[in-house]
Amino acid sequence: MCAERPLSPRRQRGFSIIELMVGMVVALIVGIAASSSAIVFTASQRQGMGVGGVAVNVTTVLAALKNDAASAGLGFFGEGVYLCDKINISKGVTVLSDGAAFVPVRISRVAGLDRLDVIQASRVQAGASARLQMPTTGADAALVSNLPGNVGDAVVLSPAAPGDPCLLRNITGITAATSDDPQKLAFAAGGTFNDGGFATNPTFSAAGGSVTLLGGVGWSRYRLNGTDLVLDRVLDGGSAVLARNVMAFRLQYGVSTGVAGSKTLQNWVDATGAWATVDSTTIARVRAVRIGVVTRSPQRDKDCTGPTTVADPLEPANTIAVDVADPQCYRFRSVTVVVPLRNLVLGIKA
Repeated sequence: MCAERPLSPRRQRGFSIIELMVGMVVALIVGIAASSSAIVFTASQRQGMGVGGVAVNVTTVLAALKNDAASAGLGFFGEGVYLCDKINISKGVTVLSDGAAFVPVRISRVAGLDRLDVIQASRVQAGASARLQMPTTGADAALVSNLPGNVGDAVVLSPAAPGDPCLLRNITGITAATSDDPQKLAFAAGGTFNDGGFATNPTFSAAGGSVTLLGGVGWSRYRLNGTDLVLDRVLDGGSAVLARNVMAFRLQYGVSTGVAGSKTLQNWVDATGAWATVDSTTIARVRAVRIGVVTRSPQRDKDCTGPTTVADPLEPANTIAVDVADPQCYRFRSVTVVVPLRNLVLGIKA
């Protein structure tokens, strides 16, 4: 038999301590590089998700706001006439408007910030109206023709011509018309809008006074609270934050020239100067509302190479104030939407 051949010294040799240390150092360097890349990628991914989330949220909010504002004025126009330039509104015993100037869409500038109020009826039948057969102070109404309302529906009593305030009421009872008696609506205490006391509570005459069906009434107020875009439901008392990290909420009226019969939008104006207060005369010139929103990314960029100022969304030549000292390190998104006010355009004979 042949003796086994011994292993060569080369085949018996493993890693030397130097080779092992070199391998560990290389592995450590690769691991550190991979970890750094992962951290950068994760941060970039978070930044992208934050910016994308803000963009999706503000787009959704503006779509809902546009739908709400587009219905402004539903129910408050009849036969080409704007029914109310002043209005009395109460919720329970709380008076919300006591003969104040009224328009169904209003831009206000409060402490330098724009605010949008939108009021509209909720029913498709809104705008149906009936003349008063007898004068009333708002406790009830006898009508020349039937009004297709139900108990619980809101109505607005309007004078023969703008001047005296309109009055918002809830129907608490209906007496059907007969061959001898007209339809009668009762507005008893306990109705949602029936219990407020007003400084001026006019008598609505039978010579042109009317009752217009609204159904439900919505009053939405959009405003900035710090950097939160907030929706207030004025009649319900509720409030909700729609979007955060909002740097600007800008509003303008789109108006016609004022020439009789002109319905073409000619200019965009801020709610200042002559347009600080819109009344029954100037409302006939309003054609649309333009809304501009600027949002900021919630996360700071590592690469601070952005612009150091942020443009006004409606007046790009102007800048807006932001809530960070280093705006170049954040991403800002500007969105603008135009809302045609069809109820105003179609409801008023300019």
